[in-house]
Amino acid sequence: MIIDLPQKIVSRVTIRIVTLVVVIGLSAVLIFQTAVRTWHDVSELRGRLTAVQLESFRIADHIQREVLELSNYLLQYTVEGDPQDLQQFQKGTHELDLWLDAQIPKLRTAKEKEVLSRLNMAFDEYVKLAKRIEPSTGVGTSRSEALRGFSELEKDSEKILNLGYELAEAHRASLDLFLAQSKTGLARLRNVLLVSLCLLLSFGTALAVVVYREMIAPLRLKLVESQALLERQEKLVSLGMLAAGVAHEIRNPLTAIKACLFLQQKRFKPGTAEFADVELVGLEIGRLEKIVKDFLQFARPAEPEFADVEAGELLRDVQTLLRPQLEKQNIQLKAESAPRTLLHVDRQQIKQVLINLVQNSADSIKEGGTITLAVREGTRRWANRQADAVILEVADTGSGIPPEVQKRLFDPFFTTRETGTGLGLSIAARIVEKHGGALEYKTEVNRGTVFGIVLPRVRNEQARKSVAG
Repeated sequence: MIIDLPQKIVSRVTIRIVTLVVVIGLSAVLIFQTAVRTWHDVSELRGRLTAVQLESFRIADHIQREVLELSNYLLQYTVEGDPQDLQQFQKGTHELDLWLDAQIPKLRTAKEKEVLSRLNMAFDEYVKLAKRIEPSTGVGTSRSEALRGFSELEKDSEKILNLGYELAEAHRASLDLFLAQSKTGLARLRNVLLVSLCLLLSFGTALAVVVYREMIAPLRLKLVESQALLERQEKLVSLGMLAAGVAHEIRNPLTAIKACLFLQQKRFKPGTAEFADVELVGLEIGRLEKIVKDFLQFARPAEPEFADVEAGELLRDVQTLLRPQLEKQNIQLKAESAPRTLLHVDRQQIKQVLINLVQNSADSIKEGGTITLAVREGTRRWANRQADAVILEVADTGSGIPPEVQKRLFDPFFTTRETGTGLGLSIAARIVEKHGGALEYKTEVNRGTVFGIVLPRVRNEQARKSVAG
């Protein structure tokens, strides 16, 4: 069996599913890009961290090595007086000065730049002092005087070395700042990744819920309803054929028996035991005729003869017909004031359905109660589209319908009454279906039941004039 959902529902569900799939895809792309970016940033941070660490030590080591080498050249020149040592010293000071200037673009913080500026000034003082020492290291200069000048130069070189270490420490501080910024960036990337994963899981769950709720669940429900309807239709066809055959075979003998009983009844006097027996047989024959009539109506329901009928008038007719009988059972039958609403129905058939529902309500009321007839307006889906509907309601204050009875409520020949045929609701449901409507109910045990005959509403100009008249 092929089950189709309404086109609007399919379109709505399709839009939701496509939207969720797109969002899930974008979330997956975001997660992938975040992971790639995180991996790239971690690799870059590792490389930069290594470079910064090496740079700190390299600067301090280079300054220390160069200053010590320059001092060594100057010391050799002071002791030995070799002009080549002086040339090496002058060349080294020039190269170190250029090297210090080249470090300026590599510095990141104000502290590093400030230390490097002080280092440049100290190096300039060192060079000036060395130039003053150079002439004093001539041939006529005593060794003690030369060493005394070199000792002063050593103090400046130590100052330069200390500033080199201070520059290295400033580099380390810059490294700490860099690490803190890196941790903040990684934490941000981690949060983005976690949020993306949560979104992906949320939208995936939402997709599963939408698919189940909007497609699988309705399909399952519709499948169950269709299977139940198919089984019911097959049962109705089989029972209808059987009922027609049985009713036809029983009806003729019953007619003959009833005629003979009528003749026999004339022989007995009223009040005698024989007369009472004949009356009892007559009542049972009448009950058999009703059962046969129900069978025939169930097997071959008459086609509706449609006409415009005012809904409130139907309720008033049923109230007038059944109220005297129900008052004897201490049951009050009310009819609420109804709006002037027109129906296009078979008057007698719908009245028969209402009578059947009222009688069922009366049977469910044990010790007095109320049955209320009312007309409601609403909307229902007719032929895969939403349209106006009229609901004829029969509400009672009875005992309600137990759950185990609800499952078989419309099954033919199922009844909870000893004298019932179990065909009343089945026939009522078939009549309403032939009118293009549906028979609905709401019930609560020990609180009561509301049956509703849902029928299409007439909405044309002629109908409005008819109601107004």
